[in-house]
Amino acid sequence: MAAGEATPKVELRDIHLRYFTLEGETEAVRGLSLGIRPGEFVGIVGQSGCGKSTLLSLIAGILQPTAGEVLVDGRPVRGPSPVCGYMLQQDYLFEWRSILQNVLIGPEIQGLDMGRARERALELLRRYGLGEFTEHYPHQLSGGMRQRAALARTLCTEPEILLLDEPFSALDFQTRLALADEVGEILRREGKTVILVTHDISEAVSMADRVVVMSKRPGFVKAEHEISFADAGAGRPTPFEARNRPEFRDYFNQIWGELEIHVGG
Repeated sequence: MAAGEATPKVELRDIHLRYFTLEGETEAVRGLSLGIRPGEFVGIVGQSGCGKSTLLSLIAGILQPTAGEVLVDGRPVRGPSPVCGYMLQQDYLFEWRSILQNVLIGPEIQGLDMGRARERALELLRRYGLGEFTEHYPHQLSGGMRQRAALARTLCTEPEILLLDEPFSALDFQTRLALADEVGEILRREGKTVILVTHDISEAVSMADRVVVMSKRPGFVKAEHEISFADAGAGRPTPFEARNRPEFRDYFNQIWGELEIHVGG
């Protein structure tokens, strides 16, 4: 890292990961290096099985690499930390708990001040249009509302880094578009460092500041694209607006080509 350059919020240095099973050894990640700036929104795309979700597990400290080093704020990751909030594809809300009780699960587990956590939870739910549903149960909410509740749950512990693993893929297309707009606005307002794993190129290009393209397994960084739009001085367009910009198609086609070239190779 050059002198005077800010320490990356997240850094992966020459990461290798191998799984050992009864069937033998599987190399999941090979020589992957990546730095993510504080407050940056990074989208990661690649074929199924290329190690995208594995990357999030490494950053979260759920997995340890076979070789190489994962750092957060310049410090090695040795295990799970409250610095990272993890939002999965399914909302995994507990059906027997109210929405407010679901959002408070993280603070309960971490032993945080529950008075402050409750205030934070109610604020988040109001902000995300769920203020009238705090005492409802998950089965009473639509898919999009459940995902907003899951996002509030993830943010309630005030993590500095958000790890999003295909958070919209279980939703219908219209709900996905609407929720991408909502979540994109929420996360930029929160000022978090965000890492989004998705198989949807459109989603990555429309939401992220940078898109990282991974190779097929064993995964490594094949290409990176800084995403910018001509009128950025007026503020970044919403994900919906971004899809209608001429630059969007250029980014999409380039990334698609990189993925297709790798499939063909």
